[in-house]
Amino acid sequence: QVQLVESGGGLVQAGGSLRLSCAASRITISINTMAWYRQAPGKKRELVATITDGGRTNYLDSVKGRFTISRDNAKNTVYLQMNSLKPEDTAVYYCYVPTYNYWGQGTQVTVSS
Repeated sequence: QVQLVESGGGLVQAGGSLRLSCAASRITISINTMAWYRQAPGKKRELVATITDGGRTNYLDSVKGRFTISRDNAKNTVYLQMNSLKPEDTAVYYCYVPTYNYWGQGTQVTVSS
């Protein structure tokens, strides 16, 4: 059974940084597009960033220049580096594999003003 385990969330002040990790098992991230989504209270889940097997990245407009998605194939782990965090970035962040519709359990990110 595929597992995606997120970690790295927490409480941070506006302007701060966090790095989220998504450790995958029973799936090889290097040959799959990987994605990060987020869902704020009362809002729809939205796509934050993707990285393809070829390394191409794409970002939600509101996070461009602040967030960076990357992966470590040796560790089979995907990362989301989040800098210059804003209160509106507060959400549960999920790791996702589009090809197989696999979701992680989510990690809470809270940005205080």
